[in-house]
Amino acid sequence: MGNRAQLRQQGEVRHGSSATIVMGTAGMQDDNRWAAMLALAREQFAIGFLVFLIFTSSAGSASVDADTSLAAGDWPMPGKDYANTRFSPLQEITSQNVRLLQVAFTFSTAAPRGQESAPIVVGDTLFVVGAYPNILYALDLSKPGAPLKWRYEPKPAAGAQGEACCDHVNRGPTASGGRVFFTTLDDQAVAVDAKDGKKIWQVSLGDYRKGETLTMAPLVVHDKVLVGNSGGEFGVRGWLAALDVRTGRQVWRAYSTGPDREVLIGDAYHPFYAMDQGSDLGVKSWPGDAWQQGGGTVWGWISYDPEENLIFYGTGNPSPWNETIRPGDNKFSNGIFARDPDSGSAHWFYQVDPHDLFDHDSVNELVLVNLAMGGRERKVAVRPDRNGLMYVIDRTTGEVLFADPFAPTNSNSGVDLKSGRLQYVEDKKPAVGKVIRNVCPSAPGAKDWNPSAYSPNTGWLYVPHNNLCMDWESRPTSYIAGTPYVGAQVKYFPASGGMGGEFMAWDIAHRRKAWALAEPWPVWSGAAVSAGGVVFYGTLDGWFKAVDAANGKLLWQFKTGSGIVGQPTIYRGPDGHEYVAILSGIGGWAGAVVSNDLDTRDATAANGWGEMMRNLKREATKGSMLYVFSLPH
Repeated sequence: MGNRAQLRQQGEVRHGSSATIVMGTAGMQDDNRWAAMLALAREQFAIGFLVFLIFTSSAGSASVDADTSLAAGDWPMPGKDYANTRFSPLQEITSQNVRLLQVAFTFSTAAPRGQESAPIVVGDTLFVVGAYPNILYALDLSKPGAPLKWRYEPKPAAGAQGEACCDHVNRGPTASGGRVFFTTLDDQAVAVDAKDGKKIWQVSLGDYRKGETLTMAPLVVHDKVLVGNSGGEFGVRGWLAALDVRTGRQVWRAYSTGPDREVLIGDAYHPFYAMDQGSDLGVKSWPGDAWQQGGGTVWGWISYDPEENLIFYGTGNPSPWNETIRPGDNKFSNGIFARDPDSGSAHWFYQVDPHDLFDHDSVNELVLVNLAMGGRERKVAVRPDRNGLMYVIDRTTGEVLFADPFAPTNSNSGVDLKSGRLQYVEDKKPAVGKVIRNVCPSAPGAKDWNPSAYSPNTGWLYVPHNNLCMDWESRPTSYIAGTPYVGAQVKYFPASGGMGGEFMAWDIAHRRKAWALAEPWPVWSGAAVSAGGVVFYGTLDGWFKAVDAANGKLLWQFKTGSGIVGQPTIYRGPDGHEYVAILSGIGGWAGAVVSNDLDTRDATAANGWGEMMRNLKREATKGSMLYVFSLPH
């Protein structure tokens, strides 16, 4: 545990100075107890409706399908709910009092690598998974300082560390039915009892010696635990598997490449666009047997629509990066699947980037909302994609309704809405032995895996993302199992103004930015938003920030001990008060220069980050600390 008194003092100094700049509400008092009581009363009155009804914002904007199985004060999965909104209905912390936040407690995961896990909360327990060796911790929120209740050590194989493309990360656990589920770097899925941490089952799903790893957070739908693999940069073959929640037995596995019977494509499959129609496209759209090392890994986020009984998820880049080695569309990489969670059968697929040119994995979150269009309501999925476009897709059919640029983009000119195809710009296409300069967005994309948050109160999506371009040179490569299979040399740099990142609010209904905040480094943390009108996110140089959901004004910030690549969560503790949690610990792809101690004299270190991260390496240090904040009480 950290020194609470010392950290509280540090936080008061920092957020006190920032508050004098941004806070200016007339008549607000530091200890506005009456307003707090009213806010709490409103929250308690509304909580039943927030759990059971559909959230609705202003006319003409979007609404969220609520997951009725969740307690409003809990945060049981990284996305908060099946729609991946990362929205909390709690209102104790507001835009008026957030400046008073202070450290409630801290906890070290003792693994100083990239800390990408979401801290999840069910009842009186907080669960978090550290980077390798992927220890699952349970903290007792009912006691002062939230002491360790238990830990589970899965003991993954040490050799898996050399097979992780970017860092030894883990994106968090998921709690369901009195159990906690998580993955390990060496391809194990684990279920433990939430009360005492005793193992229920632990199963191996792949072979890390071939470059296959597990980093994603599982999702539980019905009696299935859904898990996908990582390793596209090692030429593995992507898949999503469903495990029996009670035993860990595999019920089905859907591959991202290969014949229809292995992709689980059958009579229920009805893609919207002609380019995704046909038989055995997972073989025919590849040269020879290249599909067997074709990538399309599933390491991002899964959404679920209970009414349609469909899960939605994205597939990663095709292998290798050098596109000349794999002519064709390279199905079913870089796209979105809709599947039946019980059988795994595909209902539709949309390929976001046919024949991907720039490592633009299509694994980012799909936020499920309902959008009023043309006098009727459409069930849509919203996706800020790595290729720089904000997609709004009809989730019942796979039709692209809109695809608007949200970041500097010159490598494509948008989507042909009739054919669904992304339109690549000819003079930005790679060529072997030739450096293609100023390609925007870069390989990490306009936005990577780090999840956005959606507020039904504003109808806006709050997006942490990059402001990057790159120089790209395709190079020869060949496949050797368990070794990198890339075939490109890249170098990243800020797109404009020397600012490498941005945090923005996107107005879904009006297809435009509502506001945006420039950041010196790529914004690699996730976001969380509350009914109190506050949005939280972190930065690579260690600032944890709270901004006004309505206008983006900085309301509070706290300097953590390391860079932040984690996912903030918001929960109600056993004492009835609201808390905000974040893991600090630089790493992941963007922070690997620091966490791996790479030489920044090599501009291409960490697949392109070396030169850009030179100054960050001087000011950022390794870390592995959970910080939890609350108002004074």
